[in-house]
Amino acid sequence: MCLASTVGALLLSARTANAQRPLTGIWASDGYGQLFEFTADSLKSFEITKLSCIPTEVFVAAPTPPGARAAYAEPASPIVVAIKADGDDRARMDVGFAASEMVIHRIPRKPPVCDTATPNTPRSNFDVFAATFAEHYPFFAERKVNWGAVVDSNRAKVTDATTPAALFSILAGMIAPMRDAHTSIAAQPIGSLRPVRQTPSFVPSAQRAAAYALVNGYFTTPLRSFCQGQLEFGMLANDIGYLRIKSFSRYSKVGSFASDTAELGAALDSVFAGAASWKGFVIDVRLNGGGADPLGLIIAGRLTTANYTAYSKQARNDPADPTKWTAPQPSLVRATSRPGFRGPVVELIGVQSVSAAETFTQAMINRPVKLTKVGETTQGVFSDVLGRRLPNGWTFGLPNERFVTDGKTYDLVGIAPDVAVESLTPAARATGKDAGIEKALELLRR
Repeated sequence: MCLASTVGALLLSARTANAQRPLTGIWASDGYGQLFEFTADSLKSFEITKLSCIPTEVFVAAPTPPGARAAYAEPASPIVVAIKADGDDRARMDVGFAASEMVIHRIPRKPPVCDTATPNTPRSNFDVFAATFAEHYPFFAERKVNWGAVVDSNRAKVTDATTPAALFSILAGMIAPMRDAHTSIAAQPIGSLRPVRQTPSFVPSAQRAAAYALVNGYFTTPLRSFCQGQLEFGMLANDIGYLRIKSFSRYSKVGSFASDTAELGAALDSVFAGAASWKGFVIDVRLNGGGADPLGLIIAGRLTTANYTAYSKQARNDPADPTKWTAPQPSLVRATSRPGFRGPVVELIGVQSVSAAETFTQAMINRPVKLTKVGETTQGVFSDVLGRRLPNGWTFGLPNERFVTDGKTYDLVGIAPDVAVESLTPAARATGKDAGIEKALELLRR
């Protein structure tokens, strides 16, 4: 998964360190619909629409790290929000687990919608949900959805007598037809929905272990596990390495971005220790649900001899116009002198290559030595998930960003393989062989 865009993971960074005015006051985000209130001893966040102002996180003052002007910590969490201003009235919120920064600017006061609490009624919860999608979802046209018509046809069903179960059914029914894996709603204990696109190659959770095991017969060395089991490495031949990436998250017990990157760095040093003698390398993200995009950039950096732009990221920036975006923020793949492999690489992809698995694949498009993608088209969701709350406490999510490489985005359509191979359909798995691995070995042995 890509990560929820909540203030819980935000780290503020800036271009200059000498802002004159105190940070205390009210700040609004460019895009994202976020409001922030800074005081001497707390940081509070609010989610804003034209109809609503919902308080979310509260952070408390923490020791200030070097180079920062202030810091706040989320209670009972390793997350620390370090504050640096970019001039008097502008700052950047750098989410360690995200590939871009959130730009915020000072405003004189909270908007009038914050003067009173957002009502917690069935109709109000419906309206906040509908308004959030209307103001932030960027892909209605691509998904051929008339959101205004969807809202109008469903709002009439909601009254003061609507039960929570009925309201959940209505809201879930509004997003289910979009089949966007970065949309979701959770209303415990009623239920939850995340409408993931499925194809015949979609492997249910209960069958994943068997799907992973298809590769076992090809290894010439024992499979080694790293990063709390999220990375697995073995050799497919004495000169062809294999790396399975199950996710781009949960790499360390501590759970902070710094600890995850440290664990990943040490793992990659071990993985590539003997890479000088390799002829080829296989990376498998066919069953990868996503996580933190920058971790994919770190892996890509071990596979190149030169820096290059992976993609530029933008957020929707106009509640009334889904074609307006924030300024592009490029993300670089940075070459490193640490152990890596710069020769021929085959990447195995499929419909369950989701979110950060897709931005990793996108980051490899401009690799100086061409990567060959084998398998099936990826899921087609790239944005971080903008996590939101309703007045009744339910949570929901939606995408509000796009990732652009060479002027092109891959939302909805996904990234297609260079060589199409069905390897995870029931029929393919029934053979006991892994067609993706066999094609990769064929290509690398040429």
